Amino acid sequence: MHEILLNIESKETRFAYLKHGQLHDLIVDRKKSRQITGNIYRGRVTNTLLNIQSAFVDINEGENGFIHISDILENTKKFEEMFDMDFELDYDISKMGAKPKPKDITQLLKTDQAVLVQVVKEPIGTKGARLTSNISIAGRYLVLLPNNPHRGVSRKIEDKNSRDRLKQLIRSFEMPQDMGLICRTASAQATPDMLIDEATDLLHNWQAIVEKFNQATGPTLLFEESDLIKRAVTLCVDKKYDRLLIDDYATFQRCKHIYQKYANEHPLKIEFYRDKTPMFERFNVEREIDRAVKRKIWLGSGGYLFFDRTEAMYTIDVNSGRSSLNVNGSDVEETLVRINLEAAEEIARQLRIRNVGGLIICDFIDMRSRKNQRRVLEKLKECMKEDSAKCTILGMSEFGLVEMTRQRSRESLTQTMFTSCPYCSGSGLVKSHESVSVEIERALKKLIHCQNHYGLKLATHPELNRYLDSGDKDFYSRLAIVANAQIEYATNDQLHLNEFLFYSTLNGQKIDI
Repeated sequence: MHEILLNIESKETRFAYLKHGQLHDLIVDRKKSRQITGNIYRGRVTNTLLNIQSAFVDINEGENGFIHISDILENTKKFEEMFDMDFELDYDISKMGAKPKPKDITQLLKTDQAVLVQVVKEPIGTKGARLTSNISIAGRYLVLLPNNPHRGVSRKIEDKNSRDRLKQLIRSFEMPQDMGLICRTASAQATPDMLIDEATDLLHNWQAIVEKFNQATGPTLLFEESDLIKRAVTLCVDKKYDRLLIDDYATFQRCKHIYQKYANEHPLKIEFYRDKTPMFERFNVEREIDRAVKRKIWLGSGGYLFFDRTEAMYTIDVNSGRSSLNVNGSDVEETLVRINLEAAEEIARQLRIRNVGGLIICDFIDMRSRKNQRRVLEKLKECMKEDSAKCTILGMSEFGLVEMTRQRSRESLTQTMFTSCPYCSGSGLVKSHESVSVEIERALKKLIHCQNHYGLKLATHPELNRYLDSGDKDFYSRLAIVANAQIEYATNDQLHLNEFLFYSTLNGQKIDI
């Protein structure tokens, strides 16, 4: 059974996709930091950076957006990658008046210039949104390319007859020659009338965007992508899911209203969740979310995964853990392969739930046989096919390492739910008491011998003070007596565990070390 759960709260909406009762995908949408990918804006160029051929654009969404010269010039290859399709050109591109491409971004953009841009990547942390001027307006079946004349069909439509039918159909559409169309995967099931109606709607949307752009005087939002609620309904219809379960009555009614348009395409059950037990608890989604924010994930075989994030990449380490390994060499190899196969499946699932993006390194348990390495790699590739984010997986090295990339479209689950710890500054580490004790000794010597302070009071956190009671205070006192100085001790529970302060006993002033 395939179903989607929608949990509606005052500050967030959560989307959970369950496959046979197990969580397979999760989206957490906060109202304060709503998703803006796909939105179209009238922006204002704030400055251009010649050295990296880029510009910053104010779109009135907090941090300025970022646009590279490759996202300003027509880029057919990027469209093909973005929508997983090949363009069918029904004209000879060499006969078209090809304009020389500018080599300098300052030839295209000037400071304070008004520009029409679209967000292709969410702002993450302190980084602003990634922008493009190659606009695409997506419908359910079609994507309109207002600035690109190419027309094509998604690669995911594999049936040759369907592809030929769609190619012929979109070539026959009456629309401006400088505009293009892409047939999405769902268009294979659509009738010609449905496609024509959607193409008309998309053209009207584009005309409205142009009118708003001309009327606006500053950075503003011109077109907003469908919200999570509408996307959930259309996804259920497109993927032929069995049920959509919602725990908010107003949202339930809205989903029913949206579904009326697609009711003839798929018999979807839209239900209102009425139980007192919270819906995500009832279906074990809360437990899976708690599991997904931990570093260590146990596998059914007794092995486990370790997830670690660095500045440059995400690393996943596969370990045998409590798995029982037989003495026989071939049995050991097969046991390790089973753990790696299970790990590959869980890694693909966790990447979707955690929404991990960027460069990812998977360190599988070493296997001697190249055949077994290929089995594990193929399993990982097969499981990653379910991912809506674009993924690229390279081969497995002799050390069992697999390099892969996953498209980063929005903040990860950890970035959405957590903020850096103010106590350890996000490192997850504090100095040991022994390390701080050594620092106190150095500071004490410096204050007595270099700054000539002979009446001192040391203030520390109560936990650190208890550690110093085990003998370090006696040592500090002897150190002070030898130098004809005196030292007193005090505690302050407002101090950081690694922090200590020295005061003068003569005037009570804090001493800077």
